[in-house]
Amino acid sequence: MIEFHFQKEFNFLNKNIISDWISATISTESCKEGDVSYVFCSDDYLLEINTKHLNHNTLTDIITFNYNVGKQINTEIYISVDRVKENTESFNVNFEEELHRVMIHGVLHLCGYKDKTKEEKTIMRNKEDYYLSLLTFYK
Repeated sequence: MIEFHFQKEFNFLNKNIISDWISATISTESCKEGDVSYVFCSDDYLLEINTKHLNHNTLTDIITFNYNVGKQINTEIYISVDRVKENTESFNVNFEEELHRVMIHGVLHLCGYKDKTKEEKTIMRNKEDYYLSLLTFYK
């Protein structure tokens, strides 16, 4: 089950469409959907989590906690709405596109993709682009 929680309120539309898209992504990646929880929050909230749980005193756009059981995806994904907004200016994209990219990025990590090396980053970006292109079919 995919759930959305809001520590910081913003205009988030089409929860059912986004849920279906995430479910399809998980399935396409040969994984099984378990409990997937997104928490949309502020920079301050995510910084507190980053400091407390990961010992990183830096801002970030996403933190993904992996509770997978084998190929079953179980997670809490925290996304800073503030960081996503700032990213839109840096990457010259709209808020919705950047939000969806960050959301699917977290899921792809849980499906086994990494982004530490240049090659891994290229694969990750191609996967993100592919799944973003599919999202238009759900709208």
